[in-house]
Amino acid sequence: MGAEEHCKMASNLRNSSLQKWSIIIFASLLGFTLFILPVIASSIYSFQKPGGKGYSFISYTWLLHQAGFFPSVGTSLKLAVLAGILNISLMVPTMVYLNFTGQKLKPLVDFICILPLVIPVVSLAIGAQNAMPSFLQNTQYELVFFFVIIGLPFTYRTLDTALQAISLKTLVEASRSLGASWIRTIIRVIVPAIRGGITGALFLTFALSIGEYTITSLLHWETFPTWTVVASQQNILGAIALSVFSFVSAIALLATVALFSKKGARQVGVDQ
Repeated sequence: MGAEEHCKMASNLRNSSLQKWSIIIFASLLGFTLFILPVIASSIYSFQKPGGKGYSFISYTWLLHQAGFFPSVGTSLKLAVLAGILNISLMVPTMVYLNFTGQKLKPLVDFICILPLVIPVVSLAIGAQNAMPSFLQNTQYELVFFFVIIGLPFTYRTLDTALQAISLKTLVEASRSLGASWIRTIIRVIVPAIRGGITGALFLTFALSIGEYTITSLLHWETFPTWTVVASQQNILGAIALSVFSFVSAIALLATVALFSKKGARQVGVDQ
């Protein structure tokens, strides 16, 4: 009887292992077919010469020589960096306060930060622009404030998770008892402890800002996404090369986020 139960248990384990590997293989094949294969095909196609005769970098050189490419990339990078810095500068002190002494206000702030996901972008762009000072409406820097708004839901969640993972009350009380001001406590104690969360929130805001098209188009400013739409109508191979370039840039950005987040987590572990 014992031997029979042992054989039955071994058979169940084999079946379970086989089922698990079947699911993994199926999911891998599905992911490869839906995501990896189209990227590979697009990449190969972007290197083809017009007429399909051979391969070259002509589509990418065409892209680099298009008027407005570098100015639009520079504008997008500048606005995205400013939006990321402003977002972090506003949200880090706010989240520290909410997690330390402002627990009663946390549901209200949570609701406010979710609103950008609910309010239509058209209403947000037109309505918020009219509320801005006239001198700001006439400059491209008005986009920075819109980028901060659409990044709020992601920044809020990322920083909240990072702060809940540390002993915030202990760190603050220890720093304050040693005579440090609130600003010094946040900069010298809390920021290093949540470096990974700050890096993730910063790059999420950066990615959202650099890829935002609707608001930029509605307000009639030229950034990289709006320039992309115009440029892609002139050359089909160049449009595919542009898509591959944007995809590779996004992957590089995500890899950078992961790298900095891991370094931040390891550093916090060593410091603790």
